[in-house]
Amino acid sequence: MEQFPILSLPPEVQGLVVKRVVHNSFEDLFRLRATCKAMRSLADDEDVYASFDLFKYPWRLNGFRLRYLLRRCYAQGNPSTLYIKGVEYFYRRNMYVEGLDLMKRAADAGFERASYTYAMTSKLWDDDGDHFRGFLRDYVA
Repeated sequence: MEQFPILSLPPEVQGLVVKRVVHNSFEDLFRLRATCKAMRSLADDEDVYASFDLFKYPWRLNGFRLRYLLRRCYAQGNPSTLYIKGVEYFYRRNMYVEGLDLMKRAADAGFERASYTYAMTSKLWDDDGDHFRGFLRDYVA
């Protein structure tokens, strides 16, 4: 089977391919980074960390790598990181306004878990039902 050299693609397309690979598998990020210097620089792009889904990350790995990953994703406005921080702030640290704001930012970015959690938390917090308009009956059931 003939191989297709990804480096022959335009840089914008290369970035899209890397984002899609990283979104599907965290292990593939490290494999991609190990292939060559060009792939490492593509994998270290800010947009890659903004599109990364932290719920696909193996949380059993602790230490520096996990802290570095969380900080980097949070700095890029990653929706799953915003959601995790929002839930932590709201339910664990009792920082209600900040936590609700982070959950809303994640929900506005299209993160489904954040949309549901934000709607339920807002319903309990301020008893406003406007957050449920975006849910279809099939989605909830």
